[in-house]
Amino acid sequence: MALNVELSKFKVKSGKTEIVDEWMNFLNEHMNQVLLTLKDEKMFVESIFREKNGEIEYLYWFSVQGEGGKSVEESQHEVDQKHLEYWYECIDEEIPHVDLETKVVMIPEDVRKTMV
Repeated sequence: MALNVELSKFKVKSGKTEIVDEWMNFLNEHMNQVLLTLKDEKMFVESIFREKNGEIEYLYWFSVQGEGGKSVEESQHEVDQKHLEYWYECIDEEIPHVDLETKVVMIPEDVRKTMV
């Protein structure tokens, strides 16, 4: 099974900084439930990074995922449904997201075997 390693950048809508704070706090406070959803997605690692540059704000998603996982939009988990509510409120989908190009993936073979 191949691993998909991705880093994507999403623009946050203007004026949504406080809601993004709430969103990130929600995910951290419900981490046990969040981690349960990753199995369905075949998501081995998922991290969110935040960049603020003056009034402009971005969220970056880094992930290591196996093939054939369900998308978060297909999830029946309540925590994923709340996560998507925050997404639609905060992410500016009028600005195309940026998928950075993966050049090197450094995962030791013993760790990779436990993922796939």
